[in-house]
Amino acid sequence: MKKTTVYLDRKTDRDLDWRAAAEGKSKAQVMREALADWVKEMSPQPRITAIGVFEGPGDVADNVDRYLEGLGED
Repeated sequence: MKKTTVYLDRKTDRDLDWRAAAEGKSKAQVMREALADWVKEMSPQPRITAIGVFEGPGDVADNVDRYLEGLGED
């Protein structure tokens, strides 16, 4: 782990003390978990890389009715 310094206002520090005690964790652990959750939430979602990998007609979205014609008919 890398050590860093964070300056907190008094109220946030008191709230953090309370939260850490309530969870039975150190203040540092509560801060690490909260920051990890926040970073994960704020990170862009990975793009799906499989789009366009398969071969086939390139106009399916524009001509869906043509490709579905007769589907489901016995």
